[in-house]
Amino acid sequence: MRKMWIVAVVIVLLLPSLVYGIRIKDIAHVYGVRSNQLIGYSLVVGLNGTGDNTDNAVFSLQSIVNMLERFGIKVDPADLRLKNVAAVMVTANLPPFAKVGSKLDAVVSSIGDAKSLMGGTLLMTPLRGPDGRVYAVAQGPISIGGFSFSGAGAAAKKNFPTVGRVVRGVTVEREIPLRFVEGGTITIALSNPDFTTASRIEEKINETCGRDLAEAVDPGSVKVTIPEEYRGKVVEFVSKLENLDVQPSRVAKVVVNERTGTVVIGADVRIAPVAVAQGGLSIVIKEAPKVSQPLPFSTGETVVTPNTTIEVKEKKTPLYLIPRNTTVGDLVRALNAIGATPQDLISILQAIKAAGALNAELEIL
Repeated sequence: MRKMWIVAVVIVLLLPSLVYGIRIKDIAHVYGVRSNQLIGYSLVVGLNGTGDNTDNAVFSLQSIVNMLERFGIKVDPADLRLKNVAAVMVTANLPPFAKVGSKLDAVVSSIGDAKSLMGGTLLMTPLRGPDGRVYAVAQGPISIGGFSFSGAGAAAKKNFPTVGRVVRGVTVEREIPLRFVEGGTITIALSNPDFTTASRIEEKINETCGRDLAEAVDPGSVKVTIPEEYRGKVVEFVSKLENLDVQPSRVAKVVVNERTGTVVIGADVRIAPVAVAQGGLSIVIKEAPKVSQPLPFSTGETVVTPNTTIEVKEKKTPLYLIPRNTTVGDLVRALNAIGATPQDLISILQAIKAAGALNAELEIL
């Protein structure tokens, strides 16, 4: 029984939510409160010969020449043979309500043929939003969290040395105004739209506030009217709503990853009456040729006589009946009883779904 659990991980989801509710802030967010992506192009300097080959990465060479010209230094691009510089793209997420002067992290990714960014320093990089305006500036040393070393006959590598982070190296220069109150109402947007969950959120808010303030507009949003006593204290009102406990409704689902042998089964999964038998047929072919070799300096020839042995083994497995409304625990015990391996479990689940006995979605990764 333990053999099955070593390779395959069967996780029973949602069991805590059967007794306890989940906060609204964990399954939804206030509409209009969102982060924004920023991007920029720059150079990383100070590399120990692991930068771009300027003969191949033409854009790196052009960027170096342009940078030097801005400092009043004129150079001939044909004379440059730099390997301590790498062209990179810099990305960052600007969180909602970030203020001017706030510090963020940035991800630096090589776009040339640099071998490693270890030990490099990112030069000042304007980070722009989709509208083309500069919202932050990034600069600082790069941490790659790995390494890459090589010699004449061996190499060692950990993680991806061509991608790194500039920790707290981004300074916010422009704030993004966010409006989440429209006409005296706020909208709670569900992360996973569901009719039942939206209805439960509406019911919970109205029950807590003692009046009809919430209205489920659709499966993905619940509109809430801000009461008069909270018109000047919207943050306090939203905080009160976020911490209300609601029991979400989720679709019964089984997720299978055939590459890793991982199976995740939700707690709401049920199995209709079905009989399961899992048998295995193994064929082992052994080659042990007999070789007859002549004596040294004789005129004889080496004779090889084939000797093949074929062994067939068939596993005898009884037919196991899975009763009606089988739970996750019952299903796992039943599959363990017939000696199913992780790969067998995946095949059995697919067959049960094909037979129409698996009352859940089967998602194969």
